[in-house]
Amino acid sequence: MLPNSGKLAGCTLFITGASRGIGKAIALKAAKDGANIVIAAKTGVPHRSLPGTIYTAAEEIEAAGGKALPCIVNVREEEQIVDAVDQAVQKFGGIDILVNNASAISLTGTLETPTKKSGSYDECQHKRNLPYPFDLHGGMLLVGSKICLPYLRKSKIGHILNISPPINLNPVWFRNHCAYTISKYGMSMCVLGMAEEFRGEVAVNALWPQTAIYTSAMDMLGGAGVEKQCRKTDILADAAYCILSKPKSFTGNFVIDEVLLREEGIKDFDAYAVAPGHPLLPDFFLDVDPETLAMKMEAQGGTPAFRGKKPEIIKHEATKHEATKHEATKHEAGVDKTTPEGPEKSKHHVHFAAEKTGPVAETFKIIKAAISEDVVRSIQGVYRFELSGEEGGTWYIDLKNKGGSAGSGEPPGKVDVIMNMSSSDFVKMFSGKLKPTMAFMSGKLTIRGDMALAIKLEKLMGQFNAKL
Repeated sequence: MLPNSGKLAGCTLFITGASRGIGKAIALKAAKDGANIVIAAKTGVPHRSLPGTIYTAAEEIEAAGGKALPCIVNVREEEQIVDAVDQAVQKFGGIDILVNNASAISLTGTLETPTKKSGSYDECQHKRNLPYPFDLHGGMLLVGSKICLPYLRKSKIGHILNISPPINLNPVWFRNHCAYTISKYGMSMCVLGMAEEFRGEVAVNALWPQTAIYTSAMDMLGGAGVEKQCRKTDILADAAYCILSKPKSFTGNFVIDEVLLREEGIKDFDAYAVAPGHPLLPDFFLDVDPETLAMKMEAQGGTPAFRGKKPEIIKHEATKHEATKHEATKHEAGVDKTTPEGPEKSKHHVHFAAEKTGPVAETFKIIKAAISEDVVRSIQGVYRFELSGEEGGTWYIDLKNKGGSAGSGEPPGKVDVIMNMSSSDFVKMFSGKLKPTMAFMSGKLTIRGDMALAIKLEKLMGQFNAKL
């Protein structure tokens, strides 16, 4: 790992989203130099599921050797930013570094993206005339930077660091979550613009991870076990420390953490891994073919399923062939054995379709057997799957009505989530051979509807994996 040099001693860093995760890791790294940290975050009281508050983070920062100022700040509220900056200047005498880290992940399609989110749309229309989703990241970042800039321009090391990606115009990064991509790229465009606008006065750079970083957000997106495919927040903290230790002439750069640290002489990257030696999940927006990445991730621990036909599928197809031959024989003989004779002829008869067989049908049987009243009570969602390929068609999992159900055909009642993918990828996903996150990133899986319910189902998949 990168050792501290002491270059940030006495400097004041204003870090948004510093109560946990990446923001807190950057704060703790700077604190080891004896820096002053303004913890600008929303969490003042313990969250029901997320760790840490601005006050627990302050305790850790001061234990590491720094000075802390915890401030309740929602970056969508300009007044709260102004108040926190005023407190920082009063306590520490100024601001040397602004780290724009706070953001929210909302991987929704265009039709599912709300126009109004947490009141930000109305506020931006009346105060700044900025549309959602730009207000969530780019617009609010501009406001925060504007408030800090008078102090940053006075500093000898004035620096703005945005946690945002290089701008990659490959359509794959837009098609499933256009609004989220626009919001992250809004932060990156601020780097391009402000680096030129304030060149020589304030350095402005972006930092992005090469791989997924293990935070509470990854827990929600990736489900159980995803941490093994991630690096710790320490790698971004080291990369940020390296950037912030550079002179103002280092500006307008889109830095990838691993690339920078290799240039700085770091060779042991296992130290940053949650599970050293385990294959890592690449992060969003990087110039790597997502389909190739998905194939690599699927291949972990063995050969992906469905390289060839399984014996039971071949057997099923042979059975279908024999049935076809039998039907032809009946008609050749001029006899339809399915038509009742004699007294039975006048009665109404119900003809049932043959029960579906194959990997998808077997998967749904297992899912149906695993559904319980507790599962229905905790999920409260109806899922429709539009599958292509062999065993394609409409399937569903009802985890809302009565005791729940699963099978082929249209689901009962209102559908909350619609997922489109191939039949083979569906089986891989529910058997644990394909991570839903990778399926989504690579475009193998598209999701419409309630993303929170989609994430709930992903977490439930772990219970099905052991039975499939």
